Amino acid sequence: MNEGLVCCHLTAASREADGTPRRILDDVSLAARPGEVVLITGPTGAGKTTLLTLLAGLQRPSAGEVDADGQPVSRWVTSHLDRWRRQVGIVFQEPQFFDDLSVLENLMLALVPLGVPRDRWRSRAEAALEAVGVGQLAHRPAWQLSSGEAQRVGMARALSRRPRFLLADEPTAHQDDVAMTLIAAALAGAAADGAVVVVTTHDPRLRQSGIAAAHWVLEGGRLRPAP
Repeated sequence: MNEGLVCCHLTAASREADGTPRRILDDVSLAARPGEVVLITGPTGAGKTTLLTLLAGLQRPSAGEVDADGQPVSRWVTSHLDRWRRQVGIVFQEPQFFDDLSVLENLMLALVPLGVPRDRWRSRAEAALEAVGVGQLAHRPAWQLSSGEAQRVGMARALSRRPRFLLADEPTAHQDDVAMTLIAAALAGAAADGAVVVVTTHDPRLRQSGIAAAHWVLEGGRLRPAP
C-alpha cells in the first residue's frame, strides 16, 4: 500500500478581475510520508495556501491528482470526500470558531463528527490545549482570543482530532519563541505518532528547528527542493 499524501502534476488556475487566466500552481508534485514533517516555504502569493487546500480536499485541482494512502481522493464525490476529511486536521492562518462558545467547547464540538466517545471529548481537548500552552484559555469565550491565541487554539483543535494528515498554514506566524517551540514540538509529536505533516511557513525559526524531514520551496507556481 502506498502510504502517505501524494500530489502528482497538480495545477490550480483562476481568473483575474479582467478575465485574464492565472495559473497559481503549475505541475506540482510532492510526496509526504507518515512520520515525517514536510516544510514548504516561498514568497507571499506563491500558492502555498492553495496547495494546502488542495491537499486537504477543500478545493479540486484544475489538473493533476491528490492521492491519500494510494486512494485518488481528489477524484472522489463529495460524500466519499467528506468521510476522508475526517482523517485530516487543518490549521488555518485565521482559524474560525463559534464566538459564543468557550475555547474548550469549540474543540469538543470538532470531535463530534469523528465518532469519538462523548466521555473522551473533554480529556482530548484539554490535552491538546496544554500541548500548545493554552490550557488556561479553556473556558474563555472564543471571541476574546487574540490573533496569536486563536492560532494556537486552532492548532490544538487540529491536534485533538488526532489526524492521519495534519496540514498547517503558517502556524507560528504570530508566536513568540516559547510558543513557537511548543508548536514545533507538537508538529514533530504528531509525526512521531504516525501522522503525515505538511507545513507552510515564512518563519526561519521553524525552518531552523530541525523538525523537517524535507524542505521545499514554492515560487512562481513551481515546487523545487530547498537548496
